[in-house]
Amino acid sequence: MSLDQSVWLLLVTAIVLANVPWLFANRIFLFIKVPHKSIVINLLEWLLYFILTGILAYLLENKSMGHVQEQGWEFYTVTFFMFVIFAFPGFIYRYNLKKFLDTKKV
Repeated sequence: MSLDQSVWLLLVTAIVLANVPWLFANRIFLFIKVPHKSIVINLLEWLLYFILTGILAYLLENKSMGHVQEQGWEFYTVTFFMFVIFAFPGFIYRYNLKKFLDTKKV
């Protein structure tokens, strides 16, 4: 896999995984069905997806380049906040737009 393909795969995966906890309100990790998820469960699920995305990034960098560059705390802070930005559409849909759309149907 080329470096360009790895970057695009990582970006698409990060955007999808950042939004999964917010879009599936009655499922945990897409498989466990629950009647209602609290925001704490959503945040924990989102954090686990962030960690999984980091593991995928590590594996893709190792496969594409043959080694993994050491990073400082700044790198991890920036990637964390990028993941927050990626999750923004799903969060807005779950906590703002969905309630608005449900009230318009009635």
